Amino acid sequence: MTKIMLVHPEISRGKYNFAGVIENEPLELEYISRMLKDNGFEVMIWDGQVEKEPLKAALESFSPDYFYVCGRTRQENFMKEYARLAKEICGGSIVTIAGGVHVQKCYERFYEPYIDYILTTFDIFKLLDIIRQAPREKNHGICYQNKDGKFVCNPPKPFDIKALPTPDREYFYSHPNNYRYLELAPCAHVRTAYCCPFRCAFCYRNSLNCGVYSRRKVDDVVREIAEINCENIYFIDDDFLWDREYIAEFIRLVREKGIRRKYVCYGRADFIAENPDIIKALGEIGFYYILTGLEATDDKRLARYRKKTTADVNIKAVEITREAGINIMGMFIVDLDFSPADFSKLYRFIKAHGIRHTAISIFTPEINSSLYKKFKNRLITDDPACWDYLHVVAKPYKMSVSLYYFFYHILVARLFLKGMREGIYDFIDYPFYLKSIFKNMFRFGGNKENEK
Repeated sequence: MTKIMLVHPEISRGKYNFAGVIENEPLELEYISRMLKDNGFEVMIWDGQVEKEPLKAALESFSPDYFYVCGRTRQENFMKEYARLAKEICGGSIVTIAGGVHVQKCYERFYEPYIDYILTTFDIFKLLDIIRQAPREKNHGICYQNKDGKFVCNPPKPFDIKALPTPDREYFYSHPNNYRYLELAPCAHVRTAYCCPFRCAFCYRNSLNCGVYSRRKVDDVVREIAEINCENIYFIDDDFLWDREYIAEFIRLVREKGIRRKYVCYGRADFIAENPDIIKALGEIGFYYILTGLEATDDKRLARYRKKTTADVNIKAVEITREAGINIMGMFIVDLDFSPADFSKLYRFIKAHGIRHTAISIFTPEINSSLYKKFKNRLITDDPACWDYLHVVAKPYKMSVSLYYFFYHILVARLFLKGMREGIYDFIDYPFYLKSIFKNMFRFGGNKENEK
């Protein structure tokens, strides 16, 4: 029987990360696993976030015929390392394939002799074409090495998410203590759509799937949720809350079927502000967190980000979610033009409006995006591992990199201390993270090796 190993890399080998706080189910691999098993193949999933067995040992014991690896930008180095290791352990006969969101947008970065195929599409069925040795020429979404060792890349086409099978969650169920979203553990992932219907200036998600938004039928989504043996569900769409009728039908079906879960989703502030009745109903059926890109405290910056919202709308969204009994996770950007006063202003805004849960990201132009080209002359590193929104990758405008890190870590420390006082995230090892923050406050300066 043909054997395929599906791999998701570790996040980081440094200690300064949030492993154990947010651990994502390898949903992409589970879709692929179900498709392959349904077609008679033997499948093994290896997730570097949770596995104790080294990949080398897993490769030696499973001895796969095909090796597929996917990951985010920050995992690029690991993806390449793993594909190279697969060739070393299993020999030249093994077929190595790279895929996933980062690969789709940056496929040329994976033109390596130890990678045989690159997938630039969400269409997981292209893996079947590769395994069955279907003609590669003009096979959309597949890049391959020709007989001269040069890559030929066929352009992708939009993929209809409704074609996906039900995920094979055997791996998820076998690791019940690993996958979580903050205190919600375990937490299963559900995807209802690809791409994003909005065009925020700092985000590249709307260019995925060839820029075509594709969404599943709501009754199919509810059926999947009812079948998942997990109390916590994380909708990982770029924006779950954008179509009022769709969400209203979702609420009706969940109530009709008596499904009780705790939910996490992404949602825009303007949708929340314009639909308080829908948000109230979502709270009643179990929505626990809504991750909302508040981004900034002032209208000028929000307009520059093309958020099509205002600070007043953001404040209204915070109030509506609070009244509905839902935790809003306020996501903010610390921009490269921040001054010391801007860091303080952001903290005061969060405190003044009672935003208990926050996520603070350093402005990061994604590789191979229009922003990346715009900021190319300001980049201070080319290491993809720094593209984790915790590192400065482009030179700040108003201060040195070291000073920028200093004020960033002060802000993060103040928010951690605020969280301790308010009794949230009590499962976190606060002393460890605070010690790391204060240590890195003086050590960071664009050198990732300083992480401890």
